[in-house]
Amino acid sequence: MTAIQWSDGAPIYRQLKERVVAMMLDGVLKPGDPLPSVRQVAAEYQLNPITVSRAYQELADEALVEKRRGLGMYVTEGAPEKLLASERERFLREEWPAVLERIQRLGLSLEQLLRDAGGKR
Repeated sequence: MTAIQWSDGAPIYRQLKERVVAMMLDGVLKPGDPLPSVRQVAAEYQLNPITVSRAYQELADEALVEKRRGLGMYVTEGAPEKLLASERERFLREEWPAVLERIQRLGLSLEQLLRDAGGKR
């Protein structure tokens, strides 16, 4: 894992979980890959091991990782696809309505958006 800046806006276990999710979506963690141990993450980021365990447990509850007795936590098969589908759904439900409202308020056309977005890549 890379350096993490913790914000006050959300519990640290949730921020850690979101970081692991981002790593799965970005392909940094692939199905079958092990997660760093709870102790390793706790030591590296100066976190309480219970905080790390809680983040990992939420990932396990969502079947994104699985515990292998004596070996640790591993990314499950199909986790990236499952995450992508749920993140797309969440975006369309929670974020897109505000984006669409802003686009309409600014009077932007589809052509303007595509032209301007294409130039920013």
